[in-house]
Amino acid sequence: MMSIFTEHKDRLPKNILDQLKEYTKDMSDAKIKKVFEATLEEYENAQAEPGECVGIVSAESIGEPGTQMTLNTFHFAGVAEMNVTMGLPRIIEILDGRKELKTPMMEIYLKEPHSKGKDIRKLALSIKETLIEEVVSEFSINIADYVIELKLDLEKMKEIGVTENTIVGALKQGIKGYNVRETKESVVLKAKTKEDSINQVYLDKEKIKKIHLKGVKGISQVLPVRRGEEYIIITSGTNMKEILELDYVDATRTTTNDIFEIGKTLGIEAARQSIIKEVFKVIESQGLDVDIRHIMLVADTMCNSGMVKGITRYGVVSEKSSVLARASFETPIRHIIGAALIGEEDKLDSVVENVMLNQPVPVGTGLPGLVTKVKK
Repeated sequence: MMSIFTEHKDRLPKNILDQLKEYTKDMSDAKIKKVFEATLEEYENAQAEPGECVGIVSAESIGEPGTQMTLNTFHFAGVAEMNVTMGLPRIIEILDGRKELKTPMMEIYLKEPHSKGKDIRKLALSIKETLIEEVVSEFSINIADYVIELKLDLEKMKEIGVTENTIVGALKQGIKGYNVRETKESVVLKAKTKEDSINQVYLDKEKIKKIHLKGVKGISQVLPVRRGEEYIIITSGTNMKEILELDYVDATRTTTNDIFEIGKTLGIEAARQSIIKEVFKVIESQGLDVDIRHIMLVADTMCNSGMVKGITRYGVVSEKSSVLARASFETPIRHIIGAALIGEEDKLDSVVENVMLNQPVPVGTGLPGLVTKVKK
């Protein structure tokens, strides 16, 4: 049996060999040989031939099921403002390489014993970003004395675990030009000088509302959920770098739906894998079937420059060496004039530019050129 595996070691990928080992462990050698031969034939037939239009096949394979996608957003029950963009808008978001996501979110996996549910609510609240406006029940401004008074919500402070000293410290650090003092149930900020306009005091009040008190910046909502045998925390908002530094977080599985953040934190290979996973997740959730190799090709195209670039005129298309290929996508006049000004040359070695000039395209069975001397 081992000789059959050794014989096919360089002819089949490792994951296929591992699966075959599992499926054929109780079979006779003759049957195993037949299974291997059939698998090898199937594998070789599935490989792309030289000159095959893999890009067009991938575009069709993703685009056709894409027409059946719905425009939908998934809402988490019981949590305000917590939803996830799904379906076609999410696919467009990924493939366009958009840096500003509609609904950024994270899935935070925890180490034991927290993954079993221990202190899960407490952990979730400690991750959630708390701003000053969340622990203040009322803001009031005394126009005559340039004084801003914050009436504290003591119950909310107790629930979140914030003290008056924390608030005073955050205010002193977050806003300049005011003397800060605390009374029994409020904090009073008095302007050091009265040179500023009343308008400035109102602007400062809005700035005070957004001062960070505790938690991880950018995480606006948290939701502990049970997934199978373990608990995870789903968040609205994302800050991968800070989350991975927390000692109770399982850094090997924690992920975000922000591909650019993954690229920045973990590198381009992780970003590529994230594109594949995110696109596949959307397609699967819609009940559609697309071969993962098509998605892998798109991910490779987006990441092959070492940075994540969307399939737009500012991203992947802008890097094409052919002027005509760039012009065929969008803004043709701009590309052609730009190329003419610098004397750019087009080698006509791809599909689009040859189609434009009504020439045979360098793909398919006509790709290999055969040169021979004809006998007279």
